[in-house]
Amino acid sequence: MDYFEVFGLPRRLGIDAAELQRRFYDLSRRHHPDFHQAAPPDEQARALEASARLNAAYRALRDPIARVDYLVRLEEGRETKEGAGVKPKAPPELLEEMFEIQEALQEAQAGGLDGSGRTTLAAQREKLRARLQDIEASLAGELSEAWDTAAAADRGRLITAFKEALATRAYLGTVLDDLGATLGESQDGHVANRRH
Repeated sequence: MDYFEVFGLPRRLGIDAAELQRRFYDLSRRHHPDFHQAAPPDEQARALEASARLNAAYRALRDPIARVDYLVRLEEGRETKEGAGVKPKAPPELLEEMFEIQEALQEAQAGGLDGSGRTTLAAQREKLRARLQDIEASLAGELSEAWDTAAAADRGRLITAFKEALATRAYLGTVLDDLGATLGESQDGHVANRRH
């Protein structure tokens, strides 16, 4: 049973979040192990398994990006358990584009960071953050909408587009983490606690 089936939903990306939450609470009350404490051990085990599957399904489907990632793995017949995703490879054109940033990061990590270098890296980080937001908006918006209305013949093209966007998102996230660490800040812009 896939995660969409757990909630009685079709394999669509456009999900009403409030309805999903309502179904989650209804099913949680039905399957929660606390409500099956007096049941025989095999029934308790089934309730525990159903509750775990329900929680995993909710985590995957409540977030639009996680939902896309899950759908791609499901459509490709790959392992769909949490944490089982294969880390996507960044597109070659993105790697070329990021080469300068990676060089600047290596220089900063090797020899320290002066004011000019910090300003340059901070500006590059802001551009990458904006690009990441655009990719996430596309995944949760236009690409997801296209999936829900696509004919079966067009779905392979959309899976490819999802995979490229997810790979770019993952790579940008890694570069942003590296930039934040080099600048001594976390992803959200707060100064990180550094140990000396």
